[in-house]
Parts: sequence; structure tokens; C-alpha cells
Amino acid sequence: MRADAKENYHHLLVAARDVITQQGAGASLRDIARRAEVSHVTLLRHFPTREALLDALLRKSLEELTAKAGSLELSSSPGEALLIWLRDAVGFVQVYSGVVTIMAAALADPQSALHTSCDELRKAGERLLKRAQAQGVARSDMEGSDLFALIGALGWMNDQAPFKPRAEYLFEVVSNAIMVRQ
Repeated sequence: MRADAKENYHHLLVAARDVITQQGAGASLRDIARRAEVSHVTLLRHFPTREALLDALLRKSLEELTAKAGSLELSSSPGEALLIWLRDAVGFVQVYSGVVTIMAAALADPQSALHTSCDELRKAGERLLKRAQAQGVARSDMEGSDLFALIGALGWMNDQAPFKPRAEYLFEVVSNAIMVRQ
């Protein structure tokens, strides 16, 4: 890739992060191009679809969350590791309004640009959940897809003004429902 193309690519991702953080995952691609001070055609050359742009924007964060799950697997407390990761995952989906719907659709569609990143995240959470279940500190009837759905639900609440003030309380309710108190 030429130097100017690399610069445009990076500039587009920075602009996309800013615009999507403010406007949500449905933000106008034209607004993103304007913020990056490039043409709409330049944006489409780098990211032919909204999903391709979101994949490039979100992939690094999804990979970091997946890697964090791997390091937490080495933790001496499986329950604590699961809750730390769950809180971080919920925090991530709360950054970009509307991303939960896109991630859920991507998980169900193996052809999606975001599918692999979302599936790896789901599997990482599932490993933490299974480790906590093996220690008897998490509900035995949950699956990794349940955990992924709860992350989505908790993230979605942040997008809803009436629920936002209770988001922390509801996170505690959900996390208490996942964990087995001894």
C-alpha cells in the first residue's frame, strides 16, 4: 500500500472511531469521510461496506478482549477472572451504540467480515465460563452463547436512556445470577 493510501486508511479509522462513538454504529459513511477529510469514494475504496469498516475498527479491540480472556485463564480465581472479563466485554460494547446488533448478526453469519472476531470472543468467554463452572463457582447450565447474549443485553441497556442509570446495578444482578455463591 502506498504511503498516502496508508495514511488515508489510518485517518479513516480514527475518524470512524470518533464519529461512531458519537453517532453509533449506524453513523453516516459520508460523515466519516468528511471527518477524515477524504472523498466518499476513498472511504469506499478502503472499506467497500459498513461491515468492512466496522470489522477494521472493532477487530483490534475484539482481539484484545480475546487475548485478555487468555491471560485471565491463568488467574488463580476462575470466578473473578470471568467477572473481570465480563465487565470489560460489556464496557467494550457500550462504547459504540448499536454495535451489539451488528455483532449478534455477525456471529450468526459465517460469511460476515466480523464473524471470526466475534466467534473468537464468544469462545474466549466460554473458556472462562467453563473454567469457573469446573470450579463450581458459575452456573452449570450456561453456555458461551448465553454469556455472549448477556454481554449484548447489558451493552444494549446502555443505549437506552431509561435503563442507563441502572446499568451498573443490573450488571451486578446479572453477574450474581451467573455466579454460584458458596
